[in-house]
Amino acid sequence: MATQAERREKTRTAIVKAARRIFGERGFAAATINDIAASARVAKGAVYHHFSTKEALFEAVFELVSLELVSELDRIARAEKDPLAAMAAGTQAYFAACSRGATGRIILRDGPAVLGWERWREIDAEHFGGKFPRALGAAMDAGVIARQPIEPLARLLLGAVTEAAVAVSAGPDIGRTGADYVRAFRSLLDALRVK
Repeated sequence: MATQAERREKTRTAIVKAARRIFGERGFAAATINDIAASARVAKGAVYHHFSTKEALFEAVFELVSLELVSELDRIARAEKDPLAAMAAGTQAYFAACSRGATGRIILRDGPAVLGWERWREIDAEHFGGKFPRALGAAMDAGVIARQPIEPLARLLLGAVTEAAVAVSAGPDIGRTGADYVRAFRSLLDALRVK
């Protein structure tokens, strides 16, 4: 027999799974707690028992999608031996993921609007954005790029990637737009290489 904690976690997981699907399909504004509760097969009160607001539920979904996304990006980047090539491969995968409907809607379209820019950046820094300083440090340790302050360089590159990902997710030809941005990002990274 399941314990109360196990039942509670099962209910929470069902709510987050339903919310992810609905937020991804409809967007935050069009999603309702009633629809999420019905999809999760729980009472509306159960949703509010686990999440005090629709925004709190969205944040849980955002965290989950971010965690899954960075796990996939890590897998792709690890296939590269060169630290800058790994950054480029991970960024290409980020563009591709953010160009897909639900992920792009949750991460780039609704994320900053619902969470606020500061909270969105905090969560991103725990996941995708947090990879940049480590990758740049590895590139410097390997002698691929010159030693320099990591934080400003990481923020500049991350800003470029974030802006590009927003453009990719909103573009009419996602595949072509993404490929163009990936080539441009690779050029930026190659310009950092020690000659």
